[in-house]
Formats: sequence, C-alpha cells, structure tokens
Amino acid sequence: MVKAAVLMKQGGPLEVRDISLGDPGPGQVKVRVHAAGVCHSDLSLANGTLLQEVPAVLGHEGAGVVIAVGDGVDRVAVGDHVVLNWAPACRECWFCLQGEPWLCAHAEDVARAPYATLASGKDVGTPVYPGLGTGAFAEETVVPANGVVKVPDSVPMAHAAVLGCAVQTGAGAVLNTARVRAGESVVVVGLGGVGLSALQAARAVGAGPIIGVDVSEAKADLALQHGATDFLVSTETTAKAARLLTGGRGADHAFDCVGLPATIRMAWSASRRGGSVTVVGVGSKANVVEFSALELYWFGRTLHGCVFGSSDPDVEIPRLLGLVEDGKLDLAALASATTDLAGVNDAFDRLGTGARTIVRL
Repeated sequence: MVKAAVLMKQGGPLEVRDISLGDPGPGQVKVRVHAAGVCHSDLSLANGTLLQEVPAVLGHEGAGVVIAVGDGVDRVAVGDHVVLNWAPACRECWFCLQGEPWLCAHAEDVARAPYATLASGKDVGTPVYPGLGTGAFAEETVVPANGVVKVPDSVPMAHAAVLGCAVQTGAGAVLNTARVRAGESVVVVGLGGVGLSALQAARAVGAGPIIGVDVSEAKADLALQHGATDFLVSTETTAKAARLLTGGRGADHAFDCVGLPATIRMAWSASRRGGSVTVVGVGSKANVVEFSALELYWFGRTLHGCVFGSSDPDVEIPRLLGLVEDGKLDLAALASATTDLAGVNDAFDRLGTGARTIVRL
C-alpha cells in the first residue's frame, strides 16, 4: 500500500488514502515519487473544468527514482532518477511521424485506464485512475517506460519536478512554438509557473523588452526576478501600455498563459501587426473567443495554440538542463514553496500567487 492524494469526486477535495499498486507489467516502470509540483491543470481536473474519471490520483509534474521495471524495459534501470512525462509519445502515429510528438494520438491512452485500487475504507477495491496518466500525488506510481525521462542524480528532485510540465510548457512556448529570437519584444500574460518559465526563456534567448502582465500587482518583483524588463497590472488599458513600451507598434510575440477569452484578447491586442500570439493557458470549452473577419485580415497576426510547449521531453529536458547549467534558467526560483500530501488542497488555493508548490514525499 502507498499513500496518495485521491480525488473521489470532481468538485470535491483531495483525500489522503491508501492505494494498492501492482508490480510493473511488460513495458512499465514503478517510480518512488520524491517531488511533485502542483499545477493549474491539476486544479482544472479537480474542479471539473477538464474531464477526469474518478477516483483518481492527480499530479503530473513529478520526479523520483525507479524502483522496479517490467519485462522488456531497457530505457531506464532501477536506481535511475527520472522526470515523469505525462504525454508519452508512441513514436508510431501520424503526428509522431510528422515530428509532432506533443500531439501524439495515443498520449492520453494511459490516463483512460485504472492503474491501482483503493486499499482501505468501505470502498476498498475500487479502481483508481492516474491523473493525466502519471498519478504523481502519491508515494509511488506505475507508468509506461516512455512515461519517464532519465535525469542526472545531481539535479534536485524539486527542480526536476517543475521540468515535467511548467518549464517545458512555458519555455517551450517561447523556444519551440514561437521561436523567439534575440532582440524581439515579448509580452507574457499570466505569471504562474508557466508564465514565469516563459519570462525566463525569453530572457535566455536575449529578447527585449520583456513585459510581464498579471492581475496581481504583488507579482511585480517576481516578474522582474524571472526576466521581465517591465511589469503591467492587467486592466482595460494594458494592451495600449504594452504597445507604448514597444515603440507604439506592439510586441513581436505575445503569450497568453491563462486561457480566458479576456486574456487571449489582451495578448492579441498587445501584439504588433504581423506579430505572433501564442495561447498556452488551458481554458474551458465553454469559453469562446471572438475575432472579426476584418481584424484577422488587417493585423496579419499569427495565432498559435500550444500543447505542452511543442516539446519532445526526451529532447527538451536535456536541453533545458543545459540552460540551467549555463545559468540561463533558474529552477530553484520556480520551486518556491513546499507541502505534503495533506496540503495539496491548500496549494490549489495558492496557485494565484505565482508560487509553485512542491509536494515532497
């Protein structure tokens, strides 16, 4: 039996429960989880914004040590330090063969099948699902072998955990989706863990000015710490203020890291004619964003969707660790608060502060 934070019903709190995990089957590995970041996507699964079968163990931004491997696994071995990959690519579907593994047609297959059972209480034996296929809010998890990426033992577990989602998503949006270049201007709307990672990546490539935008004025210092040259509080005049900071034209690149219609429109209006707007935040299907046909033509902007930072974790994690080694990315600044399994619900309440809470197990 292992302890896990279990979502028993969407809209309800996570409960610390005992679950029973089997041994890894062929092509699987068992990981002793040491650290897991609390991501807004976990909250979206918990509150029903995103669909999730229950009961489920949430948490998808995790790192740990391999403690067992199934038959046929040669990718990792017992004792290896790994980052969990919540979107493992099959390498065989049409998208993977086109060089777009972040859009793999089978990346969500693991999340759709139970991987454990409840091990205590009147509902003992009830099948449990792994949130986003990883189930990182638990002492141990079982995932496919391609659901882990090996990292050096020297990387602190809390730092490795944030690589699993926030950094790949935010930095990947800058480096892979938009391909920001030195000297280009950038606006980042929404400064949670993903937005702060985007700021750091923009700084790493020599972009400028880099404008951070958030509803909370208290994030000004945080924005500057993570690479912003300027900070704006989100208001009805924010887009105009951003244009004034970019020669009156608007930014070359704008990133929405929230996923709401208002913030997407803000990013759109803050960008220049011919600029690039990248939607990184995960919104609800009920939220509709409207554009007139004339503005789509006249402004000549490019609007991108961005899944997982357009990243291939097998390639991206080593590259990001190289930027860390070069002093261009600061993972410690992102992993700024810690809790235990019982504190995950409180960590959800703190997501708006910009702190990336790390669950230590």
